[in-house]
Amino acid sequence: MFRNRIMKMDGRRKIIVAVTGASGSVYARLLCEALSRVAELGEIALIVTGNGRRVAAFEDGDEWLSDSRFTRYDDDDLFAAPASGSASYDAMAVIPCSMGTVGRIASGVSDNLVCRAADVMLKERRRLILVTREAPLSAIHLHNLLRLTEAGAIVCPASPSFYSKPATVEQLCGTIVERVLSLLGVDAPHYEWGAER
Repeated sequence: MFRNRIMKMDGRRKIIVAVTGASGSVYARLLCEALSRVAELGEIALIVTGNGRRVAAFEDGDEWLSDSRFTRYDDDDLFAAPASGSASYDAMAVIPCSMGTVGRIASGVSDNLVCRAADVMLKERRRLILVTREAPLSAIHLHNLLRLTEAGAIVCPASPSFYSKPATVEQLCGTIVERVLSLLGVDAPHYEWGAER
């Protein structure tokens, strides 16, 4: 607790990254790598669900989940710092965000640390970004996303853009990661439309 206060007192932002079992763990990896290069950040809290770890291992490799630059919190640890508003995290990204997680957050069901931390961000009126990864969307999904938007969350679907002419899958996914960094309030290099003119 004392360490968190020191980090906050020195003016550095504290960010939570939560990884769920939706497909697209590359988004989470690229976001964490980008955040780790930002010197002005304080703690980068990393919460990974069991399915999130399994999907990461299957799709993209999970070695990055053990990076010492991140403060790891177990998803079943509701005594962890992100479970309390007094820990004063500035922003949180759930990336990728499964529709199951969307439904639990929208219903106020805090049965794991990801959902509890998201609930804290909403109640404290802090920035919560949900990088959703599902297609097509059912009426239930859409209703839940609307409820979360009305509660203050930002829904940022993992729908990459093509106008920067990405040449690799990582560059393509990076178009979403750049958007998420901006939404988190993190100053990092990014593509700007029209800058090449």
